[in-house]
Amino acid sequence: MRRLACLLAALLAAVVLAGCGVGADAVERNQEFVFVAPGGQTAITYDPPESRRPVSGIEGESLLRPDAIAALADYPGRVVVVNIWGSWCGPCREEVLDLQAVADQMADSGVAVLGIDVKDERHSAADFLTARGVRYDSIFDPAGRSLLRLHGFPRNVVPSTVVFDKQHRVAAVFLAQVSQVQLRPLLDRLVAEPAA
Repeated sequence: MRRLACLLAALLAAVVLAGCGVGADAVERNQEFVFVAPGGQTAITYDPPESRRPVSGIEGESLLRPDAIAALADYPGRVVVVNIWGSWCGPCREEVLDLQAVADQMADSGVAVLGIDVKDERHSAADFLTARGVRYDSIFDPAGRSLLRLHGFPRNVVPSTVVFDKQHRVAAVFLAQVSQVQLRPLLDRLVAEPAA
């Protein structure tokens, strides 16, 4: 009987530790976030918070501030929505308006938005932001080097969005166009989580 109880306790612990929005195939369990093929899913969440893994070193040349670096680390203690986009991407043109609305409406709640512009010319990317009135910063990264910090992340999926919690651990990944309607409930929940 005691052996059965120990086995059940071990099984329960394994289930709790594996508790993630999509199961063990979506992220490896190690110190840094490693993206693993999500089995066709385009919206992935990582819960409970203890199952999330951090990412560091996402940074690069700022599109809005000449001779400056834009980085995830610029937003300590904040929930950060990192959007991968390009001026040549049709869905990005619609999505950017929702992202600017999220940046405007949730800044006082502790949410920031940071873009990563890929496969682009600098003047095209800058014109894209200006024409749409985008005020949140973006990393200019035509080669996609900053995305290497998201180990295993598919660099050819544009647009895509990675949402980081207050500790800059990956809380969600969207491998398609994202909207305010999708983001707001997630962001409200992440804002309500206790700080580290």
